[in-house]
Amino acid sequence: MVTTDAAASELLAAFEGHLRHERGLSGNTVRAYLGDLAHLASHLDAGDAPVDGVLAGVVLADLRTWLAAMAEEGLSRTTLARRGAAVRAFYSWAADSGRIVPNPAIRLASARPASVLPTVLSAGDVVSLLDVARTRADDGEPVHLRDWAAVEMLYATGMRVGELAGIDLGDADLGERLVRVTGKGDKERVVPFGVPAADALAQWLERGRPALVAPGTGSAVFLGRRGQRVDQRQIREAVHELCRLAGLEEVAPHALRHTAATHLLTGGSDLRSVQEVLGHASLATTQRYTHVSAERLRAAYHLAHPRA
Repeated sequence: MVTTDAAASELLAAFEGHLRHERGLSGNTVRAYLGDLAHLASHLDAGDAPVDGVLAGVVLADLRTWLAAMAEEGLSRTTLARRGAAVRAFYSWAADSGRIVPNPAIRLASARPASVLPTVLSAGDVVSLLDVARTRADDGEPVHLRDWAAVEMLYATGMRVGELAGIDLGDADLGERLVRVTGKGDKERVVPFGVPAADALAQWLERGRPALVAPGTGSAVFLGRRGQRVDQRQIREAVHELCRLAGLEEVAPHALRHTAATHLLTGGSDLRSVQEVLGHASLATTQRYTHVSAERLRAAYHLAHPRA
């Protein structure tokens, strides 16, 4: 095993700076890429060679052997695709900056991630979920008001859970029904939301949030029971609980993002508009929702058409 601490590697430290400050990648993506490179170094060295030396001596055959070994271990295609992307990004940067020449990953084939259609709720299931959230909030319990506003906003805007948790008071305009969202790579976008979400958010801000405000609360819109910015785990637990109360199969909050995108496309929105709402860097990422719509249409056709 490589005994040198990967975090102390000068090469990886420089690459980390490139990912964070030049490419603007999220903290989770940066950590994943650095972990993938440390895994590669560990796989290739059985002694005490420093990480930088191991990574600098890699050739294409090493990378192919590494990926093949992980495939034999049963790692998912999604993981293999990400690890391949990590080493291609690293060696491309290292070659461009003159640190490692030639680039050993230039002919490394891309592993395609598994094509799995995202979980999408039907319009009826969404109505059931939101109705349960609204009814439960009738008791005036601050957390129930928060959860109602949270699920309404998740579905109305297609935001990620982390983006929802990061909203500050100055980001939401109830009059214009617009919210400023900070997404991956600290990229900002402005997303509209409808009247039901605005009503739920107003109730939370007027009746729920003031009851949870504590010293040091700050400007976060959504709070936990102790008055601090809500964390993603609390939102996930709330969505799971509301699914149970609505008699639905439990889904992750991200399913509301998938559902919002699919319903927008089904309702006639164009891909570019949905891309802007979701904050996707690539239109190809948004296009997968057209496949979801097509699959649902095909299923309905086979159920209903006498000559299907």
